[in-house]
Amino acid sequence: MKSRDAYKTIGEVCDIVGLVDSETGKKKTHVLRFWEKHFNELKPSLVYKGRRYYSSQNIEYIKKIKKLLREDGYTIKGSKKVLTNKNYSVDSTSDDNINAEKIMNLKNKIKDLKKYING
Repeated sequence: MKSRDAYKTIGEVCDIVGLVDSETGKKKTHVLRFWEKHFNELKPSLVYKGRRYYSSQNIEYIKKIKKLLREDGYTIKGSKKVLTNKNYSVDSTSDDNINAEKIMNLKNKIKDLKKYING
């Protein structure tokens, strides 16, 4: 059994953070690779033949990304802004900056929908 601080493979990380298809049980490794391209702070160690190994800090960062994108409804751009805020924590839900960002995201979505509807 690996220690808690041992580096984890991409498949293990998918299990830890819940990136697994509920119907097929297939791990969504492509999601992690996609996030790596968009979040510069997410840098797993690459070893022989490009195998990815994630530190415990990487895993905590992935949990934050997942919460912002999947639960809180942020865009990638909005998530990056929130993550650069040093006061952000995964459990934080009442922070004024986060609420303001959510409101701005919703206003932008409404604006886009109005453009689409009005043609």
